[in-house]
Amino acid sequence: MPIAKRRRAMLLAAGVMLPLPVLTGCSSEDDGPPPPAAWDIASAPRTGTTGSGTLRWALDATPATFNTFQKSADTGTQRIAGAVLPSLYTLDARGKPQRNGDYLTGADVTSSEPRQVVVYKLNPKAVWSDGRPIGAEDFQAQWKALRGTDAAYGRARNAGYDRIAKIEPGDKEHEVKVTFAKPYTDWRSLFTPLYPKSVMANPAVFAAPARKGLAVGAGPFMVRQVTDTSVTLVRNPRWWGDRARLSRVLFRTVPAEKRAEALIAGQLDLAEVDGATARRIRAATPDKQAAGAARGSSAPGKAGAPEPSASGTAETAGANGASGTSGDSVTSATDKNRSRTRALSRFTVRKALEPAYTQLALNGTKGPLADDRVRRAVARAIDRKALAKLVLKPMGLPSEPLGNHLLMAGQPGYQDHSGALGDPDANAAQSLLADAGWRAGEAGRQKALGGKTDDRGGRQSAPTATASATDTATATESATASATESATESATGRPSGAAPAAGDAGRRGRAGKAALVRKQGRPLVLRFVLPDDRSGAQLRTVGERIARMLEKIGVGTEITKVPGESYFRDHIVTGDYDLALYSWPASAYPATDARPIYAKPQPAADGSLMVEQNYTRVGTDQIDQFFDQALSELDGGASRSLVSRADARIWAAAGSIPLYQRPQLVAVRKGLVNAGAFGFATPRYQDIGFRR
Repeated sequence: MPIAKRRRAMLLAAGVMLPLPVLTGCSSEDDGPPPPAAWDIASAPRTGTTGSGTLRWALDATPATFNTFQKSADTGTQRIAGAVLPSLYTLDARGKPQRNGDYLTGADVTSSEPRQVVVYKLNPKAVWSDGRPIGAEDFQAQWKALRGTDAAYGRARNAGYDRIAKIEPGDKEHEVKVTFAKPYTDWRSLFTPLYPKSVMANPAVFAAPARKGLAVGAGPFMVRQVTDTSVTLVRNPRWWGDRARLSRVLFRTVPAEKRAEALIAGQLDLAEVDGATARRIRAATPDKQAAGAARGSSAPGKAGAPEPSASGTAETAGANGASGTSGDSVTSATDKNRSRTRALSRFTVRKALEPAYTQLALNGTKGPLADDRVRRAVARAIDRKALAKLVLKPMGLPSEPLGNHLLMAGQPGYQDHSGALGDPDANAAQSLLADAGWRAGEAGRQKALGGKTDDRGGRQSAPTATASATDTATATESATASATESATESATGRPSGAAPAAGDAGRRGRAGKAALVRKQGRPLVLRFVLPDDRSGAQLRTVGERIARMLEKIGVGTEITKVPGESYFRDHIVTGDYDLALYSWPASAYPATDARPIYAKPQPAADGSLMVEQNYTRVGTDQIDQFFDQALSELDGGASRSLVSRADARIWAAAGSIPLYQRPQLVAVRKGLVNAGAFGFATPRYQDIGFRR
């Protein structure tokens, strides 16, 4: 599903760039097995399931809308849409679009001159739940609602739809002919999901809240009931494809911090969890969980690990009774712990690399980071391999850093372009700083910055001596556990770290034993803004490590902790930071979906900058040109080559430094099959079920 659905001064001019590597095309074939940890589900034949039952699936929040094109759409909206609406193209485990035979018997570019023409051949059996055949009028209504010319539809996403000139019935029955005004390489991203004309032809229905339901659909399931805390789906009696193996799917709203208790209480069957909860589940059956992880499915069509049974479960947590209490109290606590462990032993942890990445953002609008030499110095001080290992290795996931802004490892066309900046090198970083006028000041420890109260009420502590960047790769087990306490960041359609939480903001100055570099007597200290809530625990740990790495080149940081609920809205979007950590979801259509993130900000009529989603404010005309050319190039290989060239330039601009793909950890009730850590892959909802 396109990323744009899930995301909502002075700028460095294009000019001084590091020499770029020669680009030789795609580094991987279009076809082939997915990389390790691309997905992890317990695969099983449909015939091996019971053919009934209710799946209870956790959501972060009850969807505000069932329209994925609305600004308020979130991951819950997308999950439900995938089960109840047509997806003309789905994604495989490598993030490659695949034609969905339930809705299309064919779809091809039939002409490219004088205009691009795509003919969709609809499955003759495809009908809406009210009995009306899916047809050209539905395509027309969606195009008109999303092309951006009707203010009644508000700020609905129009990427791609604004390039369409007309839509009409094809030459044959069950055909839809789409003619483009401009060539569009990502045409497969359109009309997924496809809504009925009753939704798209009426602005009031288009903007209707989720509580009014979705009266008409065309998937294996349909919406039956919506409450403040749940959405219930039931089988669609008019579904023409493989019959759903579940009778119902109950999407239940359970915030991340309450997932563990909900699992213990038996209220959920499927839920994304954080690292702490994943460790508790794995500890409940340590030997069998480890064996299952080793045999887990990581490629389509291969059976996953057999789920261990609850019998013989090692109730290790029962030994955690408090000492120094009465015998009855110890027995009671032990029994309670054993009961909780027994409840968690009914689950398996499925793990994959999520199609999303965490980046270090460098605000290029003003201050020292407006100089590209300073940004590149910061980038070359960062040991990305150590940070990836810190976060991913404790989860048993591949711990290689991400080398691309636009594609995840294993996607067709992926190449590591981090060489456009160079490997970590403290000497090179210090040379870049010196070239920019920032040179070492007095030797020895800098004067403490502590004792001051910042403008948010937090305290600044004195700089402290810290370990080297290399030491981050050999952190103690306890430090690793802390680092992974919240290994999965929220997937809310906006950069992670913005989950609601309260708390006072804090700031800490750091410098270490090395002298801070100075320019005209002023030390180089960067304001590092991080979220101060549970979902941001991992980000804060990574931020601390980055601060230590920067100390080694004489760059200080002031870590400012802000409430999670305002982190993204009040700091990232507004540019109120020097350094920040947040995440972007990946896309199967980077030419379309990634452009707003890296487009060069443009002056508005009132003198402000229009940044779209480029919250680092770093961009160049050349990057924009590569995106524009890639978007209009109908040859897939040529388009990917242009995307690759854009990524190399983004690296060289040093506004965004990808660190690692995020871990995706999913608790799955034993016996539930064809579900788990999906990664890029689109769930096939009709195949999910419980073993016989």
